[in-house]
Amino acid sequence: MTPIRRQGAATDAVAALAGRAEALARAVEAGGDLLDAAAARHAADVARRVGERTALVGGHVVVALAGSTGAGKSSIFNALVGEDVAEVGVRRPMTSVPRAAVWGDDGAGPLLDWLGVARRHRVAGGDPGLAGLVLVDLPDFDSREAANRAEAERLLELVDLFVWVTDHQKYADAVIHDQFVATHKAYGRNTLVVLNHADELPDAQVATVVADLTRLLEADGLADPRVIATSARTGRGLDELRGAVRDVIADHQASLRRLQVDVAEAARALRDGLGTAQGTVSREARDALVTALSRAAGAPAALDAVERSYRRDALGRTGVVFTRWRRSLTADPLSRLRLDRLPGARSAADTAGAHVAVERTSLPAASPAARAEAQMATSRLAQSASAGLPPRWTDAVDAAAHPPDADLRDALDRALGGAVERHRSPAWWHLAGALQWVFAAMVVVGVLWYLALGLAGWLQFALPDVPRYGPVPYPFILIVAGIVFALVVSFACRVVAGAAARRRRAAVSRRVRDAVGQVADRDVIAPVEAVLARHRAVAGDLARAAGDA
Repeated sequence: MTPIRRQGAATDAVAALAGRAEALARAVEAGGDLLDAAAARHAADVARRVGERTALVGGHVVVALAGSTGAGKSSIFNALVGEDVAEVGVRRPMTSVPRAAVWGDDGAGPLLDWLGVARRHRVAGGDPGLAGLVLVDLPDFDSREAANRAEAERLLELVDLFVWVTDHQKYADAVIHDQFVATHKAYGRNTLVVLNHADELPDAQVATVVADLTRLLEADGLADPRVIATSARTGRGLDELRGAVRDVIADHQASLRRLQVDVAEAARALRDGLGTAQGTVSREARDALVTALSRAAGAPAALDAVERSYRRDALGRTGVVFTRWRRSLTADPLSRLRLDRLPGARSAADTAGAHVAVERTSLPAASPAARAEAQMATSRLAQSASAGLPPRWTDAVDAAAHPPDADLRDALDRALGGAVERHRSPAWWHLAGALQWVFAAMVVVGVLWYLALGLAGWLQFALPDVPRYGPVPYPFILIVAGIVFALVVSFACRVVAGAAARRRRAAVSRRVRDAVGQVADRDVIAPVEAVLARHRAVAGDLARAAGDA
């Protein structure tokens, strides 16, 4: 690959890495306190570190020599540098402060400042294939000094290539395997293992130890581990080690690979705590919630009032004229519950966003059974929506599904009051009412006729014969016909009014359900879906950060 094409590919890789780091940062910000705190802090540090590391120009590769006390780490450092830069000890840790050797003339100062390495040595001349190498000798990670161990662990989070240095006496120690190699197993392509002091063993035993160390590294999770047997005293294996480092430098991808793994591992650590929720509110759960909230709001009582009020007004307009006075003795059911909003007045749904108050109703408070049913329906909706979520997210969904009781009761009452309105007077009421007045007039005419005849007879007036239909006088026919027709029409209207009242109840029931459904959507389901959408956004960003999307 030509230098120009290599540079273009590197630029694309850096841009892709920056995009993944941004996705990781967004996920941490969006997840907030619903994410595991330690994993979120680590992910935020990784995202920040990507920006800082990629902003450092110069094309340097940072290689860290890490090992336990007496493994010969500093001896390897001096052998690679070609000078006695690091102090060498056998029994006690000699490296308490990290030091760095830099190959090449390009300024590595900003990079070393970022690494926090103050002790620096520039290698003059040397192997040109190592130009750009920053070799760091870390403090011993099994040091009794906690500060030394902390410093080694800090730098291991920043370097590009790990070189684990051990020897035939300590290569199986749990410290190096459990606490360091295994925890960095994802960085297999950025890992070399050096078995130092190989000159102290016969060649046959060296091969045996290398094979056993390779087996242990594979058990730690490293794929195809590379083990190099070296001797800083005799120079054995140092050329092979230099060649391996030279290959890493020539590849120009070590730092990017390290950062890519950092981002992917941080994203996967957060994804492990996200669960596998479907992230939806089922239609069945919503319907059950709306039904329960309707009952808790007093919808059955309101619908009973709608039906009774319609019957009362219908019979008051179409019943027998002489019995309508009884209507004034009973209160209107809608008026008693303050549900007698006039037709055409704006409802709660119509006035959304406008400063128009819907008057509170006088519906009775929900019964304990109705309240329990509403609570159960809300909890079931939250449970079904949060299935597969971890506890933090489940609690967030449950909290979102349970708004303050007083606010929910007020919203439901206003919604129900806005959905119920006084019925209109249909045309058949006017027609039947007009007929009843005609029949009442017939009765009145017949009665007055008889009264006039009686008065005339008492006053001894000579009167003509009363007209008759056969043997039956007309006044009697008017009275009986008026009463019979009035009763027939009243009975027919009662039947029609009953069916119409039930239809009216069904129509208002749909309006009430729609209004309660709007409250459920706004005050319960929307907050739940906001939490689920937040979860989906976090999961999507983590998938992008992990390189899975």
